Amino acid sequence: MGKFYLFLWLKWVIRISLCSVGVALTLTILITSIIYVKQGIPSLNTEIISALFQIALFWFPLIWSLALLLALFRSIKYIFNIKIYGYTLKLSDCKYLEHIEVIGYGDLVKVWRKWFMLLIWLVVVEMILSTVILYISTLNISIFSWFNIYWLFISIIIAGYFSFILLGNRCRRVKIVG
Repeated sequence: MGKFYLFLWLKWVIRISLCSVGVALTLTILITSIIYVKQGIPSLNTEIISALFQIALFWFPLIWSLALLLALFRSIKYIFNIKIYGYTLKLSDCKYLEHIEVIGYGDLVKVWRKWFMLLIWLVVVEMILSTVILYISTLNISIFSWFNIYWLFISIIIAGYFSFILLGNRCRRVKIVG
């Protein structure tokens, strides 16, 4: 059972990483290009390249935050009906009579809300533990100076593993079939 959760989690991590970072990079390049074109396509020199790089560094975390939410919603669909080490995560219909084989996004709204709230609470616990560790270690770091999308992404990935383990208990529509 442990291998099932580990490989399900790894598949999920790869999916949300590629999806969210890919969308964020694409949109960041698009926005930076639009700004460059709107400025009259000046000739590239070190000053212009530095400015474009700063614009991209500004937009990437903002867009990645939104892309991560989209990737989290889309990724939950792809964890069901995949056989890993003899186990499969199945989604039941509303009456809990039979398993849904072809899962649509409409089938996932209630499950996603429960899973997302579970994920939020697990990330909150991680953040509290991180803050306590930073406080005890007396690194003199402001509480929120280290908190950004990059640390949040790492926290979401770690919490995702535990959320899959707890998902079957929190949501009656989700069952592990062996």
